[in-house]
Amino acid sequence: MGASPGMLGTSRAQYQLRQVFIFMNGKILNRPEVFIGAADKKFDDKGNLTDEKTREVIGKMLTALVNS
Repeated sequence: MGASPGMLGTSRAQYQLRQVFIFMNGKILNRPEVFIGAADKKFDDKGNLTDEKTREVIGKMLTALVNS
C-alpha cells in the first residue's frame, strides 16, 4: 500500500518491491492492490484519511490480510 500526490499512487514502487519479494520467495498480499493517488487531497492537515472510497479499499486490504 502506498500514497503519493501523483495519479498512480505508488504503483511503480510497489511493482519493483513485488519483484524483489518474489525473488526472495517472500510472502506478500497480492490482492487487493492499494494505490492512493492524489493523496494530498485525501488527508486533512492532521494526517487523518478523509476520503471514504480510500477507507473502503484499505478496509478490504486489511480484511484480506487477516484472512491470509
